[in-house]
Amino acid sequence: MKQGNKIIFSVVWILLVTPQPAFAMHIMEGYLSPLWALFWAVICLPFLLIGIKHIRQLIEENGENIVIIAMATAYVFMLSALKIPSLTGSCSHPTGVGLGAILLGPWAMSVIGLVVLLFQAILLAHGGLSTLGANTFSMAIVGPFVAIAIYHFILKMNGKKALAIFMAAMLGNLATYCVTAIQLALAWPSLESGFWGALLEYLSIFAITQLPLAISEGILTVLIYNTIATYMPKKIFGSRKNGLKEEIL
Repeated sequence: MKQGNKIIFSVVWILLVTPQPAFAMHIMEGYLSPLWALFWAVICLPFLLIGIKHIRQLIEENGENIVIIAMATAYVFMLSALKIPSLTGSCSHPTGVGLGAILLGPWAMSVIGLVVLLFQAILLAHGGLSTLGANTFSMAIVGPFVAIAIYHFILKMNGKKALAIFMAAMLGNLATYCVTAIQLALAWPSLESGFWGALLEYLSIFAITQLPLAISEGILTVLIYNTIATYMPKKIFGSRKNGLKEEIL
């Protein structure tokens, strides 16, 4: 665990001190009108309030759940900071929210995602404060809820756990970018074909980089889950109260 902590710290430090190009963003600062920025921020509020309550419950049930919360936060921070330019105003990158949704639930991930996005906007110029609501809704709310729904559906259909984790992470990633494309199309519809034309264009451009990234994130999430299950103390990872299981895939 000590060696793992050193690796996580080193990666986060490199991300913090490495200069970031101006196009390295989710939806960048000032790209949405004040009306749309406010709209997405208001939609996020109920999820965040419930998410705060859920995190408090996790910590009250088992104080050592804070370790898993910290690990999920670091995982999202590191993956979502690895970006590939995709189109003006945004980029493609892994999200990391699928793992957290499985371990902690989607409500907790709404708060964790907000914290990650806030620090990325301030420290890395990745995203923005005015677009924080839009980015939170797509990556920290829609992504985790889609991921956990897919995860439970596959398990209910007697699918293998490894497949459930892979599909949850992959489709949670893709769902994030479908919503981002919708947000961009609403804010900047095509002059000729309107919202639908803009949406098709954004989705087409995103797909070039996002599909392979989503598949890669699914594979990585399965590997990370196995690593956590192997090295995390059973009293934390095997807690029945937080719904985690200590089994290795």
